[in-house]
Amino acid sequence: MDEAASCFSRASVVPIMILFILHQSFIAESTTLVLNILSFGAKPNGVTDSTQAFMDAWSAACASSDSSTIRVPKGMYLLPTAMVFKGDNCKSPGITFWIDGTLVASSDYQILGQADNWLSFETVTGVSIIGGALDAKGSSLWACKLAGSTDCPSGATSLSFTNSKNIRIDGLMSLNSQMYHIVINGCQDVHIQGVKIIAAGNSPNTDGIHVQLSRNVAIFDTSIKTGDDCVSIGPGTKDLWIEHISCGPSHGISIGSLGKDLEEEGVQNVTVKDAIFKGGQNGLRIKSWARPSHGFVQSVQFLDVVMHNVQNPIIIDQNYCPHNVNCPGQVSGVKVSDVLFRNIQGTSATAIAVNLDCSAANPCRGIKLENVSLTCKKQVAQSYCSNAIGKTSGLVHPTSCL
Repeated sequence: MDEAASCFSRASVVPIMILFILHQSFIAESTTLVLNILSFGAKPNGVTDSTQAFMDAWSAACASSDSSTIRVPKGMYLLPTAMVFKGDNCKSPGITFWIDGTLVASSDYQILGQADNWLSFETVTGVSIIGGALDAKGSSLWACKLAGSTDCPSGATSLSFTNSKNIRIDGLMSLNSQMYHIVINGCQDVHIQGVKIIAAGNSPNTDGIHVQLSRNVAIFDTSIKTGDDCVSIGPGTKDLWIEHISCGPSHGISIGSLGKDLEEEGVQNVTVKDAIFKGGQNGLRIKSWARPSHGFVQSVQFLDVVMHNVQNPIIIDQNYCPHNVNCPGQVSGVKVSDVLFRNIQGTSATAIAVNLDCSAANPCRGIKLENVSLTCKKQVAQSYCSNAIGKTSGLVHPTSCL
């Protein structure tokens, strides 16, 4: 073979080898193990306990070196007790629960009510939950609590992810949670989209989505009607984006409560955009207890929000004490800074449409109101400020007290 032919041969082989390697890589990445939950003994009748079938399917998915999909066909699947899906020994790079049915808890709240969580994922990577519904049957527990009984258990969160990465929840419906609907705790890179959350407006402590000690969490195109916060944002939350959310009835979207502990991680880089609030106690809220704390809130944006008859459309409450019981009666150590309210419009159910009640020891700084227009149907809308430092721009109504 002459030199020219040799060079041509080598030049031709290299791209062919690259294409072969890429092709093999694509085949490897596209391989998915599909597991039907019925094959593991689950019964879609809403009566037979399917707990073991779900745990066996999870074990099989984890044991595979391929991506895995656990299919849950139409029907109702009874999962009466707390379940923990652990990722410590998972070989699979990704596991998807593709749910066309409804997972239901026991109607006896005592069975699940002593547990912290109903469906819990711990130290998992690459888990997705697509479609389906969770019905935690929480109404009887709410009734127990609302009646003032001392024998009621705390209740379980319906779905929780702890110390996990690359999580996706898409198109899920959560009904009647005993406590929180969804909790994201100690996680990174979480995408929540198209979720629908429903509980009665008087259901106690039924936060829609609670995020804490987590970063890079995004919530899109979600509807929440519940008895507590639509989204509650706890200590250690960083880089949270919430967009196109319908909220109410509820207690609003809340950063906090913060300041429960002296040593507490801060909240930073939070954006809420394109939100609608319908009724309820609060709209956009930051709340902290009046006690010493090293916590903080900084770099927060509330953008393009519409309020419909909300009691407290804009509120910073650094003297938070629900029901005025066992209040600390000190001053909040939580430092609030760089908070922007832009293009906030609509109606307030109370005269104080903008309430900025900040810490005397650590005044709120860098508060900005831009193009805010809030009215009250029966009274003249007002603003209230205490220890709040900031500025306004554009049209701001009610007249700013900054």
